[in-house]
Amino acid sequence: MTTPPRWNGPFDPASSDSDRGPGALSGALSGALSGARVPVSRRPDEASPRTGAGKGRRGPADPVRALMHRHHDLCARAVDPLEIAAGLEAHGVTDRTAARFRHRDVFSLAEELYARVERAEEPEPPAAPAPGRALGVRMVLGALWLLPGALCVATAFAVLHVDAVGNAGNVGKDATIGLAVGAGGALLTVIALWLCLRRGPLSVHGSGRGGRIAHALCACWLLGYAAAGDWLLTGLLDGRSPYEAAPAAEAAVLLSLAVAPAAWCARWFAVRARRRLAAGRGLDEFAAGVRPLFAGVVTAYLCGLAALVPAARLTVPGSPPAAAPLSTAEAAVVALCGLLLLARLLAVHGFHRAALSGVAVACAVQAAALAMAAAARLPGAAPLGAPVARLTAAQGAAAVPVAACGAAALALLIHAFGVLCRASAHGAPGARTTRTASATRITRTAANRAP
Repeated sequence: MTTPPRWNGPFDPASSDSDRGPGALSGALSGALSGARVPVSRRPDEASPRTGAGKGRRGPADPVRALMHRHHDLCARAVDPLEIAAGLEAHGVTDRTAARFRHRDVFSLAEELYARVERAEEPEPPAAPAPGRALGVRMVLGALWLLPGALCVATAFAVLHVDAVGNAGNVGKDATIGLAVGAGGALLTVIALWLCLRRGPLSVHGSGRGGRIAHALCACWLLGYAAAGDWLLTGLLDGRSPYEAAPAAEAAVLLSLAVAPAAWCARWFAVRARRRLAAGRGLDEFAAGVRPLFAGVVTAYLCGLAALVPAARLTVPGSPPAAAPLSTAEAAVVALCGLLLLARLLAVHGFHRAALSGVAVACAVQAAALAMAAAARLPGAAPLGAPVARLTAAQGAAAVPVAACGAAALALLIHAFGVLCRASAHGAPGARTTRTASATRITRTAANRAP
């Protein structure tokens, strides 16, 4: 006969309870429980790092949850997934980061966040506009953009006409009348310009009171230098400075006429960029489509300025002929127009610090040139004004604003070409992400971070 196999487990059937005491039985039971491995219960949607259950990935099975908690306010206030995508990009989340969250790009990740996060409050549907209202608004805005140029042209023509009559022999009260007409026209032009900057595509929101004051001071300095800076610099260097009203009037007319193409270019760029944002499916695709738009806007604006120079010459008596080459003084005004446009575009899209830095650098260079020329008049300090004297002797007094505004405009152009082609710069006006110094230090989200 074959011997049956002996049970070697902790409960041996060959041994009876009578052969074991209560202590031996409890010890055997304890040994059995300690030797067995009881599996740890897991959530059904969570993967096991040892067995590879679930989706076969280590870490949480829902990696988007961490990002959802971190950016809950952004997702709750957003009215569409595009705003979430723009906010994520502003916080450093790229397509490569989205791949760690098992999404092909930031737009796909934003769509999931928008679908999963409950809205803080549902926005009311916009009221249906009245028939013809949009066209009427556009016509009013177009007339408003043309108003500063029309007022400045009329003021310059009236003032110079009064001066011409006074020079012909009717002196009397012509000087007082010309001064009154010039002051009144300048005031009306400033009011029209303020209205253009308060409404429409050139309006800036969120800069703060201090930022608005700083921008206004820098703009006033640049405009004042365009009116009398060359005259003042020539007087400090040579000691003789006959003031000529024609160059200042031509600069004022060109600056005021440039408001309309600046507003049109800003609106065209904003509308086209938002359309590409709505149709885009990736950050790289969006940037590649917006770069040609931005380059085209800058080119169109410069071409518009080139067409406005002959118009300003024809308006102001005493200006160069309409077919004459561009003078240094006119190049300085063109550079100033380009600087102001780029600074305004950056400020409109939320980059207030960069815009203020560009115009402040131009103001500092112009002020430094005047200070060096003034210091050169002191005994023994003539070498301080030698660089400015050599530059003005070779290219004229207008070479200083050309160098200052041209260099600042080029720096802003390079910066704007990078930041204005991002999706985060073209969010909805009511939900545009605030760019602060702390936001730039936010680290990129890790995919395996616990919620």
